[in-house]
Amino acid sequence: MQFQFNSDSSVMGTDNVAERIENQVRAKLARFEERLTRVEVHVSDENGRKGGADDKTCTIEARPRGDRPIGVTEHAADVDTAARKAANTMAQRLERVLGREERHKHDPRPDKVM
Repeated sequence: MQFQFNSDSSVMGTDNVAERIENQVRAKLARFEERLTRVEVHVSDENGRKGGADDKTCTIEARPRGDRPIGVTEHAADVDTAARKAANTMAQRLERVLGREERHKHDPRPDKVM
């Protein structure tokens, strides 16, 4: 699984933010790793220097093999919380989409013996 991290300049002020968020998202989506080609994470501060409640945004887009991309966006007061919330929401979505495919997968019908 390829991982891509994007952020605006106002978010990168904290130490190791990209590494922390990547580890957090990878850990949460680990069980889907074989079925995903790429995960993109975008974090930003909507208000910039103005401040405000829940102004940090984290958007995660996951690309399952042979399927359409799935995206989620969450808001929080800090980027780590926004990333954790987005990773949890993405895990639920992937479970719903990929889990449904797994439940409805059937073994090929055996040949009839006469």
